Amino acid sequence: MQKNKQAMCAMGLLLLCLFAVAAIAAEPEQPRVGQAPPDSLGSDRQGNALTVSQYRGKVLIVTFWASWCGPCRKELPILDRLQKVVGRDHLEVVAINLKEPRQDFLSVLRANRDLEVTWVHDARGKAGDRYGVSVLPNMFVIDREGRVAHVHRGYSEEMLAGFSQEILALLPPEVLARPAGN
Repeated sequence: MQKNKQAMCAMGLLLLCLFAVAAIAAEPEQPRVGQAPPDSLGSDRQGNALTVSQYRGKVLIVTFWASWCGPCRKELPILDRLQKVVGRDHLEVVAINLKEPRQDFLSVLRANRDLEVTWVHDARGKAGDRYGVSVLPNMFVIDREGRVAHVHRGYSEEMLAGFSQEILALLPPEVLARPAGN
């Protein structure tokens, strides 16, 4: 009787471990630095399919956000300002709203009408799943060749200086040589 209980406990523990390993294996892995990220980003507000490959030749920032995420809401205006300073001919920001009702997504857009980032509503989380997003904000900086240059999970004021240097290092020399404000 005692051996049967021990065998049953061992079997239960083994099954629990197998389920845990299967759950970990099922979670998509985030693209790593140097890798090509998943190409599909979803569709913009006009219904146009967006892909990483269509931005080749530019630095691309893909950031996943949600309306309830305070750090995300702080990050979006900073990314918009960076895009405006550098210019869309060299830098594009795609802001993907992750797994929220359309009304929450639109509420943020109405409150941020002056932001000129490319907005994507990923209500079902397909793009987020392809990118292995489990923490918000989650940002991928993609170089001009279409490879992941940097990945940032979370947000802090302290990361901004380093982030700026990362972006500057990816821009072509002619962008860095032009006078400020041009």
